[in-house]
Amino acid sequence: MTEHSIKDTVIIGSGPAGYTAAIYAARANMNPEMYTGMQPGGQLTTTTDVENFPGYPQGIMGPEMMIEFQQQAERFGTKVHIDYITEVEFATNRGEIHKLKTGSGKEILTRSVIIATGATAKYLGLEDEEKYLGSGVSACATCDGFFYKNRPVVVVGGGDTAAEEATYLSNICSKVYLLVRKEEMRASKVMQDRVLNNPNIEVMFNHELIGMSGNMVVEKAHIINNLNNEKSELAVDGVFIAIGHKPNTEIFKGMLDMDETGYLITQGKTSKTNLPGVFAAGDVQDSIYRQAVTAAGSGCMAAMDAEKYVLEYFHS
Repeated sequence: MTEHSIKDTVIIGSGPAGYTAAIYAARANMNPEMYTGMQPGGQLTTTTDVENFPGYPQGIMGPEMMIEFQQQAERFGTKVHIDYITEVEFATNRGEIHKLKTGSGKEILTRSVIIATGATAKYLGLEDEEKYLGSGVSACATCDGFFYKNRPVVVVGGGDTAAEEATYLSNICSKVYLLVRKEEMRASKVMQDRVLNNPNIEVMFNHELIGMSGNMVVEKAHIINNLNNEKSELAVDGVFIAIGHKPNTEIFKGMLDMDETGYLITQGKTSKTNLPGVFAAGDVQDSIYRQAVTAAGSGCMAAMDAEKYVLEYFHS
C-alpha cells in the first residue's frame, strides 16, 4: 500500500453533515472520499418540502436539496461512492492509520474518519406509515409542523420526545391529540405537567394508532382503546410518530464512547470522539436538535477538526 493510497479523510454517511464535511475537507485539499451508506442523502431524502434551511426562500424538496449538496461536494473534488462501510479498525494512537472495509469488499486506509451516519426515526411498523410518509406522516414536528398550521394532528408516544412534539405543535395546530399506549406517560414530570395543562392538547391514555386513511394524504387516524379493544377514528391532517430515534452506530460499538441510546459522545465543543483522528458530526452525535442546519454546521466543525489533526500528525 503506497503512501498515496492512504486517504487524508474518509466520510461515512451522506446527509447534510457528511456533505458539508466533504465540502470543507475538499476545499482544504484533503481529497475526501465519501461512502454514502444504504440511504444516500440520509433522512432528508424521505422529506418532501424543506422550508427552514437558509438560502432557499421558496423552499426545496428534500431529495433535490441532497442532490445539490452532492453536486457542490463533487465540484470541489469529493469522490462519492454509493457503497457502505461494514467494518472499522480504528487506530488508538495519534498518527496511526485507520482501516475500513466496504460492502463491496474494498479495504481503505485513512488518516482520519468523519462519521456522519445519522439517526433513524423509529416507526410503529404500520403499512400506512410508509404509504403516507411525507403526505401526512412525519417523525419531526420542528421540520414539518408548519405545514399543519391551524389543522388537527395526532402525536404518538408517551416520552419526552412526544411531549415536546405535542407542545410545539399545540402552538401551530388547531388541535393536538396525544396517543399514549399506557395509562401514564414516561415523560419527565415537568413535561407531563406542560402537556396535561395545555388546553390545545387532548391526551388519550391507553390508545394506540392502528392505521391511517385518506385520498393521497392523511385524512383520518384509526385508533384503538387497548383496554376494551374499541376502535374509533380521528379526523386529522397529520400524524407525528414521536417514539424516538436510533443512531446508526452499531458498527462502532465497543470502540467509540456512546450514551445509553447509542449516540456518539463528542468532546466539549468539538467533533472529536474518544479516539484520535475519528470525528462525529450530525444526528449521530446530536439527540437534541436533529435539524439539517445544525447537522451541516457540525459537518463543518468535523472537517476543520480533521484537517487540523491530519496537518499536525501527518504533514507537519
